[in-house]
Amino acid sequence: MSSLIDSVNPWLVAVVLNTILLGVAWITPKKLLTPAGLFHAWFLAILIWVTLGWQGYAVVMFYFLVGSGVTRIGMAQKEAEGIAEKRSGARGPENVWGSALTGALCALGVGLINSGFLVPTSQSLIPNPQSLLLLGYVASFSTKLADTTASEVGKAYGKSTFLITTLQPVPRGTEGAISLEGTLAGIVASVAIAFIGWGVGLIDLLGVTWCVLAAFIATNLESVIGATLQSKYTWLTNEVVNIFNTLIGAIAAMLLAWTWISFIK
Repeated sequence: MSSLIDSVNPWLVAVVLNTILLGVAWITPKKLLTPAGLFHAWFLAILIWVTLGWQGYAVVMFYFLVGSGVTRIGMAQKEAEGIAEKRSGARGPENVWGSALTGALCALGVGLINSGFLVPTSQSLIPNPQSLLLLGYVASFSTKLADTTASEVGKAYGKSTFLITTLQPVPRGTEGAISLEGTLAGIVASVAIAFIGWGVGLIDLLGVTWCVLAAFIATNLESVIGATLQSKYTWLTNEVVNIFNTLIGAIAAMLLAWTWISFIK
């Protein structure tokens, strides 16, 4: 089946597939994306399919579906407490790119190298840049799903929430707050999507480890940013913080892998 898909023009497959999915999503009563969000997600999905094939597409779709699902956990309770995501969790363009910009850039890098537009030199300090970019791609979504899951589970089920910088108790939904329940759920989510990346052949089993570690590091650093900087700067919106979060996750995973490769040589 995958060989048949790979033999067809990827642009044609991507446009047809995602146009059909856009139409289905448009008429679905329960909206996961706003109208503008749908078109941005359509463009993103085409980019991912063309550069990384169905394998990269599987990872981003897993993130989107699971991330949308966990956002709705305890929605009635979170809305009553005023800590739910706006629009009942329906994602707009800012959410699409806040979550996926880093991954899209990694995918674009792989596509440019594979197409010959970027040619790594034989003396490059970065061994096999495609593999590192694929790792960064999976790690970015592993990080974002961990962050989303930790936040939403923590808001819904966190018995005790603490500010990450002081460990003082704070109300659920406070920027920079963490909980045991949310943290554990976030780790499970990062493991799940990293294994999806391994299962479709984008990363190896060691890469799963790097993704999970990177997601844990980035998610906690994101909480620190939320607790210390977000309220001070109006431009530091949740979407901008999400870009930093996924960027940290991707870079951390690639650095861990690069360090390991250098160590064992």
